[in-house]
Amino acid sequence: MTGTAKTTLVTGGAGFIGSHMVDLLIGQGYKVRVIDNLVGGRERNIAHHRNNSHFSFEAADIRAYQPGHPVFAGVDYVFHFAGIGDIVPSIERPMEYMSANVQGTVHMLECSRAAGAKKFVYAASSSCYGLAKTPTREDHPIAPQYPYALSKYQGEQVALHWHRVYRLPVNSIRIFNAYGTRSRTSGAYGAVFGVFLKQKLAGKPFTVVGDGTQTRDFLYVTDVAEAFLKAATTAKTGEVWNLGAGSPQSVNRLVELLGGSVVHIPKRPGEPDCTFADITRIKRDLRWQAKVSFEEGVSRILSEIDYWRDAPLWEPESIAKATEGWFAALSA
Repeated sequence: MTGTAKTTLVTGGAGFIGSHMVDLLIGQGYKVRVIDNLVGGRERNIAHHRNNSHFSFEAADIRAYQPGHPVFAGVDYVFHFAGIGDIVPSIERPMEYMSANVQGTVHMLECSRAAGAKKFVYAASSSCYGLAKTPTREDHPIAPQYPYALSKYQGEQVALHWHRVYRLPVNSIRIFNAYGTRSRTSGAYGAVFGVFLKQKLAGKPFTVVGDGTQTRDFLYVTDVAEAFLKAATTAKTGEVWNLGAGSPQSVNRLVELLGGSVVHIPKRPGEPDCTFADITRIKRDLRWQAKVSFEEGVSRILSEIDYWRDAPLWEPESIAKATEGWFAALSA
């Protein structure tokens, strides 16, 4: 950057994607303020910035903030990652998800509007598409299958509403399957990487859902962060972009790269056999391109596998218990 450093705010900045967003911004010379309630995030993810004069951190819930709060003063770009990310528990706790992911977004939008932010970039989810046709374009019908997906989509609609009604410059990115170092290690049964990495550390077999041929559009987290920075600095507003690698990988391929034995567990209803982002628009509009191959990304994770040592260990019996409500609600 040249001239005076711009000021950015990263909500959920101690979390998985948020902390990598902080790294990128600091590396690019931005001033960075972080809000995180440390429920899903870890302060150690951003501890290496603690002595940087361009960095500050507040441990607080986004719903506690009101317009005029000093952390928003003079902010140029707001990157909104905060919210509840675990998918399976949303069946049991829908009110909590709606409060954090929808009302929490409203608080951040109002604070950003009052501060005159130049851009608000919302972290949306590809889960809004449900059981989608692939490759999936941004104009695909919306069909959320569970409360997490619904809450993230409603958060996006709120953000776009603030753009239309209040002229707040907003862009939204629908993330497909982000993976990488620092991915969640919460107590909830969730994303395949966190589950598998702890199983590998414990010498347990990988709990593969179904036959493992299902594919996911895995995108390495640093590529995600770069897309969000481009979405903030572009002149475009009111846009929605899909974000994936555009090259789905099977769970069986992931197991091959991680190395280990396998046990198969029942496929969950309401989950697609394939996620596959059509990334034509984001490549065209933002001149963005994924840089990290799946093989390289998995290698980077394995080099830091100790990060998942204190994550919960999931085995077939505990997974079955955790997903009882899921099966009861979503089975045909």
